[in-house]
Amino acid sequence: MFKLGFSYVGLIYLLMLFLPNIIYIKYKPEHYEEYVKNESKVLVIIERIGQILVCTNILIFSDFNIRNTPWIIWLILSFFLMILYELYWIKYFKSKHTIQDFYSKLFPLSGSILPIFAFILLAIYGTNIFLLISTIILGIGHIGIHMNHHKEIVKIKNTSKTFIIKLVASIFAFIFITINVLIIGGRNINYINHYKMIKNGVDEEIYLNLGGQEQYVLMRGMNVNNPVIIYLHGGPSSPDSFISYGFTNYLIDNYTIVSYDQRGCGKTYFHNIKIDSNNESISYEQSLDDLNDLVDYSLKRFNQKQVIILGHSYGTILGSEYSLRYKEKVSTYVAIAQVTSIEKTDLYSYNDALIKANEAGDDTSELILAYENFIKNNDLISLMNLRKITSKYHPAKVSDKSINMALFSPYFGIDDLKWFIKQNGNLEDYFALNQPLFDYTLNFDVYNNELTYNMPVYFISGDCDWICPIDSIKEYAKKITAPEVKMVTIEGCGHNVQYSNPQLFTTKLKELLNK
Repeated sequence: MFKLGFSYVGLIYLLMLFLPNIIYIKYKPEHYEEYVKNESKVLVIIERIGQILVCTNILIFSDFNIRNTPWIIWLILSFFLMILYELYWIKYFKSKHTIQDFYSKLFPLSGSILPIFAFILLAIYGTNIFLLISTIILGIGHIGIHMNHHKEIVKIKNTSKTFIIKLVASIFAFIFITINVLIIGGRNINYINHYKMIKNGVDEEIYLNLGGQEQYVLMRGMNVNNPVIIYLHGGPSSPDSFISYGFTNYLIDNYTIVSYDQRGCGKTYFHNIKIDSNNESISYEQSLDDLNDLVDYSLKRFNQKQVIILGHSYGTILGSEYSLRYKEKVSTYVAIAQVTSIEKTDLYSYNDALIKANEAGDDTSELILAYENFIKNNDLISLMNLRKITSKYHPAKVSDKSINMALFSPYFGIDDLKWFIKQNGNLEDYFALNQPLFDYTLNFDVYNNELTYNMPVYFISGDCDWICPIDSIKEYAKKITAPEVKMVTIEGCGHNVQYSNPQLFTTKLKELLNK
């Protein structure tokens, strides 16, 4: 968004807008000029201002060109409205050119409304608040003028039925435009703020060759000389780079944050889908090698001797084992919702849910059966079924803000949407794509690894997290040896503490890192 550059789509739209109007000069309805004399001067001025703003904005931003984005549907709908606009003119030019032909009975204002809504949808597609506001200004003037013409010519009598229809249509249009103004405005504000914050630092989305495969990497920081944090998302295969700004915005003043969509998921998966559609290159060891390549790149790029590893959920499996294996490259290891053992942690969750269910007088047969099936099968479907039932007894007091962050994200792309759909589609197909990683996670036990770290180790968790219960993490924290071990819990938050209370989370994180 706000990418300066020539918009060929904008030029096409202007041609579709102006060419019929140029031809129209020769085919105006009889006596139409008499009505033009009565036009409101205020509306004419507003229309002229809108025309100048729209013509300028639609040409100077390349955001409106065809690109890979989940907002492409708005471009398609917008172009469809422009096609209808052209058909409106063709119908008029083939008619007798009477005033009744210009303002048809069925859709009397279609000639003025269609292009305005087409340009509004184009602004939504480009997430460009400038074009949106410019089009609204143009619409107020242009549609207002033609509404007055139509009333004067046709002598409309507003019946209660037509009034209700207009009122309902106006309400829906107002709600639609308002929602999109808020979303686009929010994304634009985030983009502008990021640009201002990153002015002397780095805000870069690139595909890096990690372990022989190009993977999506997002790097953000206000000063390239700051310490580097490598953020590892959870899952496995649950990338969140596009919403990571939600908490990293509070860190980039002091740190350079490097996050990435790991091999086999998100933007990385779709970038490599033609050469590795079934994720045949995926393995846990390969993931560690990929991470090592990213660390080496970051050390060289930002002239650092060590990095801070910040892992979340599954990312703590990757992060803890990397920190133990490559001790010389890691200055600090920070775990958000440290995984210790799926079997053991879900036993914590099950026992607590069982107690609460009994206290509430609930039927526990379904809960007990779900746990027995998980122990028997030790597979992901059984685990998801168990967690679905236990989660009823473990609500987080502070809600996860991930959805809001996605809506307003300047980094959200169509590949993020496609991966979200895949995650929420057929679970067996989804799990199969990264089966080696899920198998490793299911059988992971942190106590099978070394218990001695060469760097400070910090744990941050929400006290309502029952996916990685805090008691299991506290036990692990007592067992390990490190220069410093600290455990911080944040009240009311669940598993995604960094997205539930990002300000408090980052405040606690900074306090730990600045010791």
